Amino acid sequence: MTGVRIAVLGLGEAGAEIARDLVAAGADIHGYDPRCTPPDGVTACENETRAVRDAVLVLSVNSSHDAVPALVNALPGLAPGTVWADLNTAAPAAKAGLAGLCAPHGVVVADVALMAPVPGKGLRTPMLVSGEGATRYEAIMSGLGADVTIQPGPAGEAISRKLLRSVFYKGLAAAVMEALAAGEAAGCGDWLRANIAAELAGFDQHAVDRLVDGSLRHARRRADEMAAASDQLRELGVRPRIAEAARDLLSDLRDAR
Repeated sequence: MTGVRIAVLGLGEAGAEIARDLVAAGADIHGYDPRCTPPDGVTACENETRAVRDAVLVLSVNSSHDAVPALVNALPGLAPGTVWADLNTAAPAAKAGLAGLCAPHGVVVADVALMAPVPGKGLRTPMLVSGEGATRYEAIMSGLGADVTIQPGPAGEAISRKLLRSVFYKGLAAAVMEALAAGEAAGCGDWLRANIAAELAGFDQHAVDRLVDGSLRHARRRADEMAAASDQLRELGVRPRIAEAARDLLSDLRDAR
């Protein structure tokens, strides 16, 4: 894939690192970002239309809010058959909407979900890709050293998997942060941090099953427990966002029985 023309729209932290690795892999990278200076080796362009001209693949790595404007601005420079790869974290419907905008122009969309933080990994960041352009995206990017897995289905399917996983990962992070803030306020932050680490180290499929089954079986008792925990956090000066959400979920499970 040496010399393949790829456009990168969005040269912030993630886009710049991916672009830098693509240059090192021998690709011809043209980039545009109104706020960032392109990394060495990237040909700077004055707008999206210029950046995508003659590119076989376009990586849109800006933000979910900028995804549609970037595409609309780039359309005059896109040739039929170009793969438009959207690497932004947006709703599945937004990814499907991009495919709808591209179809009349003969441009195919690859919905790319970045499955780990890009900093430190760059092109080696695991990527899950779906949509009409998935196969071509995988062929081009894997040939340059990227870690790409195809998820069968239309644009929106890959990001759907990521967002479903995000409910757990980001929810877990929020729960840990809230618990540690309360632990520090209660004077037992180190103990709680070590306890959380030990619990997470032992997680496997059976632990997941126990969490679900236990919540269903003991919803009444656990709802009362989380109500008490919420009260304690308020007394400690910590807003119980996650504790109250857990209380409400358990209360709903209790009332549904």
